[in-house]
Amino acid sequence: MEEDVMYPSYMVILTTFVGLALVRRLSVDRRIGPKTVWILTCLYSSKLPMLFISSKPVVWVTAVLLLAVTPPMLLYKEKSRTGSKMKPWKGYVHGGVVVLSIWLFRETIFEALQWWNGRAPSDGLLLGFCIAMTGLACVPIVALHFSHLLLAKRCLVLVVATGLLFILMQPPIPLAWTYRSDIISAARQSSDDISIYGFLASKPTWPSWLLIVAILLTLAAVTSIIPIKYVVELRTFFSIAIGIALGVYISAEYFLQASVLHALIVVTMVCSSVFVVFTHFPSASSTKLLPWVFALLVALFPVTYLLEGQLRFKSILGDEVGNLAEEDRKLSTLLAVEGARISLLGLYAAIFMLIALEIKFELASLMREKSLERGGIRHSQSNQSTNFALRMRSMQQRHASAVPTFTIKRMAAEGAWMPAVGNVAAIMCFAICLILNVNLAGGSNQAIFFLAPILLLLNQDSDFVAGFGDKQRYFPVTMAISAYLVLTALYSIWEDTWHGNVGWGLEIGGPDWFFAVKNLAILILTFPSHILFNRFVWSNTKQTDSSPLIMLPLNLPSIIISDVIKIRLLGCLGLIYTIAQTIISRQQYISGMKYI
Repeated sequence: MEEDVMYPSYMVILTTFVGLALVRRLSVDRRIGPKTVWILTCLYSSKLPMLFISSKPVVWVTAVLLLAVTPPMLLYKEKSRTGSKMKPWKGYVHGGVVVLSIWLFRETIFEALQWWNGRAPSDGLLLGFCIAMTGLACVPIVALHFSHLLLAKRCLVLVVATGLLFILMQPPIPLAWTYRSDIISAARQSSDDISIYGFLASKPTWPSWLLIVAILLTLAAVTSIIPIKYVVELRTFFSIAIGIALGVYISAEYFLQASVLHALIVVTMVCSSVFVVFTHFPSASSTKLLPWVFALLVALFPVTYLLEGQLRFKSILGDEVGNLAEEDRKLSTLLAVEGARISLLGLYAAIFMLIALEIKFELASLMREKSLERGGIRHSQSNQSTNFALRMRSMQQRHASAVPTFTIKRMAAEGAWMPAVGNVAAIMCFAICLILNVNLAGGSNQAIFFLAPILLLLNQDSDFVAGFGDKQRYFPVTMAISAYLVLTALYSIWEDTWHGNVGWGLEIGGPDWFFAVKNLAILILTFPSHILFNRFVWSNTKQTDSSPLIMLPLNLPSIIISDVIKIRLLGCLGLIYTIAQTIISRQQYISGMKYI
């Protein structure tokens, strides 16, 4: 192939495995030492890339890479089994050699990606693979010789994550950071590539840098490379930086034409980041300020939603009716506004979901720590040391990050707002998801079964619902499913009997009158099973009567003769609820008898 030489694949494979077999045989006969085995194994294995890459230096750069990566596995194999490990300075030297070998291997990575994709890869993709391969090449060094150093593992995870983010996001790389060799430049200026794909106008990808920075900062904080647990000021700067990065990324990526929303979206993301970070790692004063941060976040939701498109609506209404092109422009603007508002709903649903999850986790952890404290008081003196160790271990995992004067009791006293805030966040998330279901899926019947479990994030709060506790946690889910299906069934009946501008088609004895009466009667027949099951889920007590089984046949007409699919679904759920209630009551009865 012009100046390149393509060797037969079977010869490459045959000579490679024959050479490795000879090296193995000579090593068994003790004719060559371990260093010679290591060098020969790397040299023979470096021929395999010739199967799909035809450039001349591929064998030598692969050999250098293998010689840099394999010493912890081959050269230090005996030492890693005993107490003597690689010294730290040798680890740094090996890491530097790995980085240098990856740099020499960059053109081979470029050719491999070009062979796989069929076109020249971007600079971000090439840099991502180089960074990821550097991290993976250092795994043997850390796993075999520095497994006792937690910082080394964390840094390795951060390097690999950086490479993966570059591969997925492919951010634009400045020309000063890139290396344009003859092979890369020739591939980028190929006339075949232009003739096949044409001149593509690429979308601006600079916001991807902000998302990469936000994810890497989060990973650094999770792995404790950034000690936000112990420094309140650093925690503040971290949360604000994460919020600004995510806010600018979302604004530039999804709301580029709505400049009026950029400031509101950035403020929203900053409030969300501050709330989540300081809820997980509270400080002495955060419990007093966080309710106001959440109130600001809730207030920004309707303002941002209503403000989006308002100015563009005014410009559309203010213009006079023009030609057809002007009408098309107005229609496209209206569609863009509607899409932006749906995107805003999805953004706020995700924010409220995250807040509800975080508060649920914190309240569960707080209750567990309180139970450990009460258990330590009740136990005898001999068991107090064990309980204290368990309690301190649990405390160190989470709330040792707070200032020394902040205690669990103070959290319980000043954090009484957390259940109410979590409930508001869960309900708002559920309501927004229902709106998205109507706008995107047309009010799908199956969506309620996936959306109702969001209500499991509700917390025990006497101000919210009297008597609502942990035993009643499934009641909102079943109640929401039943109420949603009943309301949508009523709307379907109304929609089928209303004929737009003509008005009602309900004539006594007419088809619409018969349709409405029949389906309303069948819908009412499904109520008893749902009412009994929801009452059973709320009370969570054993049912002694057989009323659920008596009401079971009332669900059959809705399944057989109903014209509305939602009523049929209610009938099927009524059957399932009755059977489940009977089985659970029987199990409770058997458990009670065994206890007696």
